[in-house]
Amino acid sequence: MTNAPKTARERARTEITGEILQIARQQLTRVGPGELSLRAVAREVGMVSSAVYRYFPSRDDLLTALLISAYDELGAAVEAADASVRRRDHYARRWLLSCRAIRAWAVEHRGDYALLYGSPVPGYAAPQSTIPAASRVTTVLVGIAVEAYAGRIDDAPWDDAVPRKLHRTLASARNFAAALQGADTDPPDELIVRTLMAWSTVFGTISFELFGHLVGAIEDHAVYFDAVTDRLARDLGL
Repeated sequence: MTNAPKTARERARTEITGEILQIARQQLTRVGPGELSLRAVAREVGMVSSAVYRYFPSRDDLLTALLISAYDELGAAVEAADASVRRRDHYARRWLLSCRAIRAWAVEHRGDYALLYGSPVPGYAAPQSTIPAASRVTTVLVGIAVEAYAGRIDDAPWDDAVPRKLHRTLASARNFAAALQGADTDPPDELIVRTLMAWSTVFGTISFELFGHLVGAIEDHAVYFDAVTDRLARDLGL
C-alpha cells in the first residue's frame, strides 16, 4: 500500500518547516545554542513570530527538532563510513573511517556539533524522542568494538576483575553492548570500560579542537586525530 500524495498545504508546511530549521542551524553557528531565538529565526524567514509558533510552539520544540535532525545527519555519515569497509577482519579500518566521519561532520557543522556535544542549553532538557537519533553514532562505535572482541581468537580474554562499585555503574552500558552483541552472555566489564574511554576520547578530542583548547599545542588537527583514533583502536584490540 503506497502513501497518499501530500496535499499542497502539506507540501507548503514541509517546505516552510525545512526553511525554519535551515535558518535556525545558521543561527546556531553565529550565536550558539544558548542564544537561539524563535523571533530572530522568524525575522530571517520573513514571518511574524506568531506564525513560526504554528510550526514550533516553543524554543524547546525547535531545539528538539534541530537535535534530531543533526543527530540523524551525523549518524547517517558515520553509518555510511562504516558500511564502506568489509565487515570482517577490518575492524581497525572501520573504526578509523567512522571516527574520521564524526570529525569531518563536526568541522563542517560546528554550530550543530555545539548543540549536540557542547554546553547544555540553560532551561532545556532533551526529551526521550531524541534518543534513537542520538544512539546512531554510539551504535556504530560500540558495535565495532563488540564485534571485534567477539572475533578475538589469538588473544587471552581481558581481565574482568573490576571493583564492584564500577561493575554496578556500568549496568546500562553493559546492557547496550549486550544488545548489539546479540548473545546471552554479558560483555566483559573491561570491554565496556575501554569502549567508554575510547568513545569519550573521540568526542573530547574533537571538542578540544573545535572549542579552541588545542591552540598552541597542535598544528595539524587531522594528523593528531588519526593518531589518537589509532591508539584507541589498539587499546580496543581492533
